[in-house]
Amino acid sequence: MIHPSAIIHPGAQIGPSTSIGPYAVIDENVILGSNCWIGPHVHVTGHTTIGVGNRFYAGCVIGEAPQDLKYADEPTRLSIGDHNIFREHVTVHRSNKSSEDTFIGSNNYLMVNSHVGHNARIGNHVVVANGALLGGHASIADRAFISGNCLVHQFVRIGTLSLMQGGSAASMDLPPYTVARGVNGLCGLNTVGLRRAGFSREERLELKQLYHALFRSNSKLREALKEAETQFMSSGARILIDFVASTKRGICTDASRRGGQPEAEAVGD
Repeated sequence: MIHPSAIIHPGAQIGPSTSIGPYAVIDENVILGSNCWIGPHVHVTGHTTIGVGNRFYAGCVIGEAPQDLKYADEPTRLSIGDHNIFREHVTVHRSNKSSEDTFIGSNNYLMVNSHVGHNARIGNHVVVANGALLGGHASIADRAFISGNCLVHQFVRIGTLSLMQGGSAASMDLPPYTVARGVNGLCGLNTVGLRRAGFSREERLELKQLYHALFRSNSKLREALKEAETQFMSSGARILIDFVASTKRGICTDASRRGGQPEAEAVGD
């Protein structure tokens, strides 16, 4: 299961039934779970722990040092769950400090040339399409879809079941269930994603009403949020309300309210 040209440090831990392809390099502090598949020219390094059933295609670099000028070669970590797919030339960097990991959950699909920066956290069932870039400390919640060539600024949160259209960019938080367009813009709900996730018609209608109340009303976001907290009580609505209430970077703004510029209102301050 291990190609003779692969270079594997004696200290690396390789699980059973794992396949390692030609010219792959597995460094000393790597723990690689069972039933993984490591393609040709893949480099796995650093204090990296990988679960079961992961697939790494040609040219991936996993667990390399963070791109942070403050990093001083500490033994920082990367933790990866189970059954993820990393397509060609994906790069994932370990964290920049020992008190925090870079973390990727399970059942995610990272496509060609995408990048996950240091200390980022990715949940489960996330898609990161070709060329998308996730900055350091970015947080991507479950079932988010990051389309091709999207940019996520450091420390930005991308909410559950949200969708970033191709080429969009976020330097503010993207609320759960919403669709990002352009730079820090919103253009409605991810209705297809909600339907596929099993949200009922009534639940989708409530979220649509909440979206309009928060992002398309004439009220300031802080005022709209306070009013919404007394009107919308379902679990999905509470997730959206709590996410907006806890923002520190500000929330992406609907096109109907932008007037050409995003509304940077950090309601959690």
